[in-house]
Amino acid sequence: MEQNFSAAAPQVPLEPEDFYFEGKNLVFTAAYHLKRGSCCQSGCRHCPYGFTAAAAPGEDTAPPAG
Repeated sequence: MEQNFSAAAPQVPLEPEDFYFEGKNLVFTAAYHLKRGSCCQSGCRHCPYGFTAAAAPGEDTAPPAG
């Protein structure tokens, strides 16, 4: 079975200023997101596009009952 990956978005090579590790987690910086060129709407910590997880469409933002 042959796979065709030509429709995938081009990959941006990672540079040292693009990320850091926080424990086991890889955290992308605003510099990386700007290189990426668009918001992924995942609520990234360093999103330079102003998206927040609380603003995600279809998500329940009400505080827990209690």
